[in-house]
Amino acid sequence: MSPEESAKNIRILLCDVDGVFTDGGLYYDNNGNVTKRFHVQDGFGVKLAQAADLEVGVLTGLESEAVRQRIGELGIKEYHAGKFDKEEILNDISHRHNIQLQDIAFVGDDWVDAVPMSRVGLPVAVANAQPEIKDLATLLTETPGGSGAVREVVNFILRAQNKMPQLWEKWNHCRISG
Repeated sequence: MSPEESAKNIRILLCDVDGVFTDGGLYYDNNGNVTKRFHVQDGFGVKLAQAADLEVGVLTGLESEAVRQRIGELGIKEYHAGKFDKEEILNDISHRHNIQLQDIAFVGDDWVDAVPMSRVGLPVAVANAQPEIKDLATLLTETPGGSGAVREVVNFILRAQNKMPQLWEKWNHCRISG
């Protein structure tokens, strides 16, 4: 099945954080606190997905206050941090939402993402992913992680589901009349 055909049935988009929502860098301030850089287009992409009834979730091995805050700002409910066994979380999400794994997309960049990518209907690798992860992907973004890759994936799914025209119309109507 082509990526476009797979995308038509996607109901949940799950993403890794470091290297997908961020550029993968760990920035330390003078007090030893870790900060991270997020791209605003990814955040708007999450909001577009939510407006189109496409749930977005995050599975990350690292726990970070910066990530927790950003995920909270975006209204992402499926947030799972501090676990490297992403298969267990993936199965739990599938069970709780009563959907098949083929109705889930997963965006990854490194080896820790291999298992969920090998189980979902639309495995996606960001442009700067490790070669083994690119080999597992049926869709490869043109954009590197942390630079709008999540937005690119959201756009791809919503276009495949023919939801972009009404989102564009709604956005422009609100912007012009509001």
